[in-house]
Amino acid sequence: MAMDKDKNEKNNNNVVAFEQTKRSSQKQNTSASDNKPVKRRRNRPDLANFGQEYVEPGDNAKYIEFALGSWNMPKVDLNDAEQVVERINWYFRRCMEHDMKPGVVGLSNALGVTRQTLWNWKEGVRRADATKESVDAIKKAYGFLEELWEDFMLNGKVSPPNGIFLGKNHFNYKDVQDVVIAPQNNGDQDMSAEDIAKRYLEDGKTVETGFADGDGE
Repeated sequence: MAMDKDKNEKNNNNVVAFEQTKRSSQKQNTSASDNKPVKRRRNRPDLANFGQEYVEPGDNAKYIEFALGSWNMPKVDLNDAEQVVERINWYFRRCMEHDMKPGVVGLSNALGVTRQTLWNWKEGVRRADATKESVDAIKKAYGFLEELWEDFMLNGKVSPPNGIFLGKNHFNYKDVQDVVIAPQNNGDQDMSAEDIAKRYLEDGKTVETGFADGDGE
């Protein structure tokens, strides 16, 4: 009987220790949960569609489908001016068919080159795999894009901030402010030292000659 009693007491002690450990663990979890920072939801209904304010249903699909047109085109032989001109015409016709504004990057993708390469050609830097005739055609297309950009700006078809950004980045336009620094001309350079001293004395100003009384010999 004594052994059974000891065994029961040992089991009870184990149960009590388990319950204490369980309660301690729950308390720690609760404490950690209480200390977890609460993320506040921003009450800004006006930002619910931030970045999508001017996007209508189907717009994104339209732009992606248009861009894929150049992706699926075969590579252009830049040594063949006829192929280059044909691809340029294809790009502008495609813009007309889809009622999309043409752009520098769009033309670059249609030709299978980077925007920087197109810019270099426009500036007269020619790659070895591009003939002069091909580069001349690309320069002409680049000028056409600049004309369209100007027309869009003049007719309000591009927002001023976007248009200014495009003009600076694609067509080398700059905001120039001329600052002219000129010396102030008060007529002193045409007067003798005596006349200047006399005028300043008449104005009630003190003129220091740099010599003390008795000095200046």
